[in-house]
Amino acid sequence: MMSKDEFYLSKTEPNRSCFLALRDLILHQNTLISETRKYGMPCFCFKDKAFCYLWKDKKTDEPYILFVEGNPLEHPQLETGGRARMKILRVNPNKDLPKQMIEVLLRKALDLYRVV
Repeated sequence: MMSKDEFYLSKTEPNRSCFLALRDLILHQNTLISETRKYGMPCFCFKDKAFCYLWKDKKTDEPYILFVEGNPLEHPQLETGGRARMKILRVNPNKDLPKQMIEVLLRKALDLYRVV
């Protein structure tokens, strides 16, 4: 079984730093967010319900945040692909993170779980 940190440490730069920065952003949004591993991916839960994952594109190798309840989220950089429920936000590991945009999307995603 892979430890939580092993996923991040197994990545090469610049993806390792990007994933670690994304992890930090997600975990600092709310004290009720916890991290686990599902399907081999870092999974972040709010009150024990999965709300986002970190993963990388198979073709481009670029990291992305997958929002589980992404359908109601609206932002020009969110992609649905072939997904009905989820949306992803691609992150370029060679550029500064768009921190404010990511935090806004994380708060909007969390709001969907607060009303349930």
